[in-house]
Amino acid sequence: MANVLQRNNVSVSGADGHTLLLAHGMGCDQTLWRWVAPALAQEHRVALFDYVGCGESDFSAFDESGHATLDGYAAEVLEVIEALGATRVTFVGHSVSSMIGVVAARKRPDLFGRLVMICPSPCYLNLGDGYRGGFDRKDIEGLLGLMEKNPLGWAGFLAPQVVQDPSRPDLEREFESRFCRVEPRAARRFAATTFFSDNRADLAHVRAPVLVVQSEVDALAPPAIGRYVHESLPDSRMVVVPSTGHCPHLTHPAAVVSAICDFIAGTPAAA
Repeated sequence: MANVLQRNNVSVSGADGHTLLLAHGMGCDQTLWRWVAPALAQEHRVALFDYVGCGESDFSAFDESGHATLDGYAAEVLEVIEALGATRVTFVGHSVSSMIGVVAARKRPDLFGRLVMICPSPCYLNLGDGYRGGFDRKDIEGLLGLMEKNPLGWAGFLAPQVVQDPSRPDLEREFESRFCRVEPRAARRFAATTFFSDNRADLAHVRAPVLVVQSEVDALAPPAIGRYVHESLPDSRMVVVPSTGHCPHLTHPAAVVSAICDFIAGTPAAA
């Protein structure tokens, strides 16, 4: 399993014992956990990784057809957990990784003790059944078309929507830079898989306790979607962080760390 640790650029810090696996969102990498991971590592074993095609992962391992659904990304998560020799982990997923965790936990519930979902969305599309994920299909097709025609320009388009705070141009520049680092084929595949997936039906099958951490204002995963996720899960609690944008672990890391630590301390892991 050593090749998995290298392939996904896995890094581990903190104390021995219970493992927290932190999974980044689309177009990002593990460095976005930099304000959260050290605080969590004071009491836990914290593992970070990059999905294939992102960050410092092994780009040569990317398989476009294998990542056409979230199952391909969930398979990476399961392989990383097994390579770490961990069981009953607390999986912390940001954005689409929340649903990747759901898919992975459904396949191997024995490996997951708890799930933490930061700004999750089970489906980003506005659908005919009345579900409003926030995006029309034509909007997503337009973004994917831009990614194909201008592999760098799409980052400048999406970064402000992620940050949603004109007073933080530093974060906008960082996201634009991170997006541009993703291998173009992998970026477009990850975006298409993320925005066209519909994992609403998977929520009812989650058996581990779940914490939903929601930003107060979020254009990509609005609070109404966070509540939908919370209410669709058999065993969950929800914490709203007074942040603007899709990344409270960057803008309000102390609040996110506090919510995660309180959840772990007060919730027995699933057997």
